[in-house]
Amino acid sequence: MNESQYHDLLDDLMVAIEDAIEDAELDIDYETAAGILTLTCNDNTKVILSRQTPILQLWLAAKSGGFHFDFDAEKKQWIADSNGEEFMVVLNRCLSGQYGETVELSV
Repeated sequence: MNESQYHDLLDDLMVAIEDAIEDAELDIDYETAAGILTLTCNDNTKVILSRQTPILQLWLAAKSGGFHFDFDAEKKQWIADSNGEEFMVVLNRCLSGQYGETVELSV
């Protein structure tokens, strides 16, 4: 994957997450600045998605920890480099923990 493809994938993912939050009518605010998507839960805690362009990774920072994801072209999924979990599984788990109820975004 080249850098342009990487940015296109992440642009699409971040817009899809914003749309999924709107569709689910969750009280989660979101803001994108400089390629970083910040999700702010109702208790003012944050989940931050950031691009790591030099290594073509997506990083997620939450109260429960930090996670690094590589894109698996065969699966067409962002996969955690530490344990093989899919990005959306980790995102939903982190958001659920911080939001105080089950969050099941689908993109």
